[in-house]
Amino acid sequence: MSSVIQSAQRVIVKVGSSLVTNEGRGLDHAAIAKWADQIAQLRQMGKQVVLVSSGAIAEGMQRLGFEKRPTGIHELQACAAVGQMGLAQIYETSFRSHGLRTAQVLLTHADLADRERYLNARSTLFTLLDLGVITVINENDTVVTDEIKFGDNDTLGALVANLIEADALIILTDQKGLYTADPRKQPDAEFVNEATAGDPKLETMAGGAGTGIGSGGMLTKILAARRAASSGAHTVIAWGREDNVLVRLAQGEMIGTQLIATTARLTARKQWMADHLKTAGQLVLDVGAVQKIAREGKSLLPIGVVGVAGEFGRGDVVTCVDGEGRAIARGICNYSSAEVRRILRKPSSEIAAILGYVDEDELIHRDNLVLL
Repeated sequence: MSSVIQSAQRVIVKVGSSLVTNEGRGLDHAAIAKWADQIAQLRQMGKQVVLVSSGAIAEGMQRLGFEKRPTGIHELQACAAVGQMGLAQIYETSFRSHGLRTAQVLLTHADLADRERYLNARSTLFTLLDLGVITVINENDTVVTDEIKFGDNDTLGALVANLIEADALIILTDQKGLYTADPRKQPDAEFVNEATAGDPKLETMAGGAGTGIGSGGMLTKILAARRAASSGAHTVIAWGREDNVLVRLAQGEMIGTQLIATTARLTARKQWMADHLKTAGQLVLDVGAVQKIAREGKSLLPIGVVGVAGEFGRGDVVTCVDGEGRAIARGICNYSSAEVRRILRKPSSEIAAILGYVDEDELIHRDNLVLL
C-alpha cells in the first residue's frame, strides 16, 4: 500500500495555526522554511502545489500582545489584518530562496458560493499554476464575521481542492492522524491508517478542537475530507512536525491517515452539475452544435447557439436544448445572457470586437458540460 500523494499531480497542502506559529509564539520561521523546501522538492517531482495556510490571526495576536484569542469580532479582524502581513512576508522569503515566486490569495466562503466569483478565482488560480507560482491561500478574516466564529481552513482547503480539481488534499496538523477514539482519554484507541472519506463512522471517532490557537479539530478535518471527496480528491491527515513529511508522502510512504475518495474526479463534477444546480436559463443550439457536444464531446461555441431564454450571469448553470426544446446538456456558461445574445451565431474570433473583451473562447467548456 502506498500513499495517494505519490500519483497525485495537483496537491493542496493545508498547514494549521499551531504549526505555523509554533504553538502561538509568533511565526515559526524554521518550520515554514522546511515546508518551503519540501514544496520545492515536490515541484521538482512534477507536482503542482497550492498552499492553504492558517496563522494570520495567531500571528496578529502575538504582534498585538494578546495572550489568548480575543472574542470580539473586530479584535479578531484587527489581528488578521496585522498578522497577514507577517505571514505573507515569511512565505515570500522562504520560497524565494528556492527561486520560486509566490502569490497571496484571500478568499471567503462567499467567494466560492457566488458562481461568477467562483469562476474568477478558478481562472486566476489556474493561471498562477501555469505560471509556476506557489499560491498561498488564507481566509479573508479581515472582512468576514461568521467565518471567524465558525469557519476553519480545513474546510477552505477542501473548497480549494474542489475549485481547482486537485487530486489530493494534505492537511498538516498537530496530531498524527485519526484514532478510533481520543487517545488522550482512551489509551486503547487504535490508529486509523486508511479509510473511506465520507464514512459516517469517522465523524463519531473525531473530537473537538485540539488547541487554543486554531479553530479546527479532527472533526473539521474529517468533514473537509468528505467535502474534498465529493470532487474526487483524496485526503491525507498527518503530523506537520513529521520529518520531511511532504516529500515522503510524495515518494509513496504511508504517513498519517489516508482518506480515499470513491468517486472519480470527472464523474463527481459531472454529477454535481447534473444533480445539484438549478439552471438559470436556456441556450438553443443548432443541429451542428448538438452533434458536436453530444457525440463528439466538444465545447459549446457561440456560433452554435441560435437563441437564449431567461436571464443569467457569467458562471450560472444553463440548460442546452435543441431546436425542438429537448434538453441536451447542462453547463456553466462563461458569459451572461445579455452577452450571449450579442455574440450568438458569431465565431469566437469576433467576441473581442463585439464585447470589447474575451473571458473565454467557449460559451461552455467541455469540462463544465454534462450531457443529460
